Amino acid sequence: MLNNKGKDHGLLAPAINVNDSVTKSKFDNLYGCRESLVDGIKRATDVMIAGKIGVVAGYGDVGKGCAQALHAMGARVMVTEIDPINALQAAMAGFEVVTMEEAAPLGQIFVTTTGCRDILVGKHFEVMRENAIVCNIGHFDIEIDVAWVKKNATEKVSIKPQVDRFTMPNGRHIILLAEGRLVNLGCATGHSSFVMSCSFTNQVLAQIMLYKAGDKAFAKKYIEFARATEAEEAGAAPKKEVDEAQAKSSVERMSVGVYVLPKILDEQVALLHLDHVNAKLTKMTKVQAEYMHLPVEGPFKSEMYRY
Repeated sequence: MLNNKGKDHGLLAPAINVNDSVTKSKFDNLYGCRESLVDGIKRATDVMIAGKIGVVAGYGDVGKGCAQALHAMGARVMVTEIDPINALQAAMAGFEVVTMEEAAPLGQIFVTTTGCRDILVGKHFEVMRENAIVCNIGHFDIEIDVAWVKKNATEKVSIKPQVDRFTMPNGRHIILLAEGRLVNLGCATGHSSFVMSCSFTNQVLAQIMLYKAGDKAFAKKYIEFARATEAEEAGAAPKKEVDEAQAKSSVERMSVGVYVLPKILDEQVALLHLDHVNAKLTKMTKVQAEYMHLPVEGPFKSEMYRY
């Protein structure tokens, strides 16, 4: 939605898409959902996941985490995808890639993770197995056509808050969690504080970057962010000369539009969290850095690198 507004010139100010930071999408979205999905389903239903057929709609970062979680609990996992690359990833990870039309009559636990709408609709509900569990962890309540369920169900029984059992016209039942909204928030307490710290650090740095965007001194600072802290230990002296043209360019590029955090700040988010997981970085020597054509202090990957 933010990117679309940027393309349509609907933004009034520069914005930073934090969700596409590596230390957000590859951590909060993947590892956070990998734990919180099962937490939400278990708190809501106490169902045994092992041996059941789970259907995950979408195999992005959220979908990957959810598929891994269900598989780890002993479920047989099917994945639906529109993107051939993601579909191939799912297949290579050992998941069965099918259409929702194929999965609907087979699945016992359905999880939507796409960020799109109309993923589970009437024709799918009509063929689902008895007491199929349906939940969403991707977007708003339009991923699942909750309006169709409410309109066509012959009976609704609220088993407990956020857990509703609907009787379909064919007599079978579906169990809808969190009214089709985010199941990890509606039926559990969301993601753990550590992975949220990664996301919130991204947000703080993004706000600082927006606030200081017109400040040339800050432009120089975030270009060189973290480069002086441990440079000497790695065998290189801190860089003293700042590229004025690069700094000027960075200030000017914060015009109205959608941006992502610079790679050096993305790496800084990770660096700030390494100590908590008892991780120690290997430092390149000056010779190694010159061989790789990289600064000793980073950034270590290009902006286009896919982690």
